[in-house]
Amino acid sequence: MIFPLLSAALLVTGCKSQFEALLASGDVDAKYDAAWKFYNTAKYKKAAQMFESLSMLTSGTEKDDTVRFYWALSNYNYKDYVTADANFGSFIELYPSSPFSSEARFLKIDCMYRSTYRYELDQAPTNAAIMAISEYILDYPTAERVSVCRQMLQDLTKRLNTKEFEAAKLYYKMEDYIASKTAFKNILKDNSNTTYREDVLYYIAMSAYKYAYLSVPAKQKERYMEFVDEYLNFVSEMPDSKYRKELDNLHEKARKFI
Repeated sequence: MIFPLLSAALLVTGCKSQFEALLASGDVDAKYDAAWKFYNTAKYKKAAQMFESLSMLTSGTEKDDTVRFYWALSNYNYKDYVTADANFGSFIELYPSSPFSSEARFLKIDCMYRSTYRYELDQAPTNAAIMAISEYILDYPTAERVSVCRQMLQDLTKRLNTKEFEAAKLYYKMEDYIASKTAFKNILKDNSNTTYREDVLYYIAMSAYKYAYLSVPAKQKERYMEFVDEYLNFVSEMPDSKYRKELDNLHEKARKFI
């Protein structure tokens, strides 16, 4: 039984050595054929290694844009999005007029999108992705992938909106109603089209009410009047809101006090 096992081990070692030998060789045609063989059989890691090795030999030739594009695409299919992003970026700089250029731009965007973080973490990658997606839509307004790009934009924009909203809501949970009211108003000042507009207006009104309720008696009338202003602003904009009944009850209490 030892001989078949030994033979299998030698065969594996031989195949590995053959790949490494080809990788290190200067035979452009053999490497090109091997790279395509790996790519077409979904061995993307090996394809990426072979295309990368080829890129040093095909630089300046008619094969170069194809080699560089499929090097990046192999990394993308292998799910190495960081490397693919960098490679697509280099490709676009070198070959802006290539037939692969539009596809490379989109795939770079997709890599950036996949590399963003959930809303609690740093949103610098999100902002960079939003800028790149917006530029793509401007440059390729009729492209097939524009609808996908718009969905990405919607998701990333909501993520930024969520981060702002949750940061303001934290003040409310801490019962710092002056700070929460200011923070929620700043959201509307900076982004009037926030996906959380209804919730933001609600928390502005609630912050005003709770601040009035917890105030010393001498200050309550003035502060309940501020709540009434926020209430009227809310109902004029959101007359059918899910928050309407709750705010109507608080408004009635405030009116009785005033």
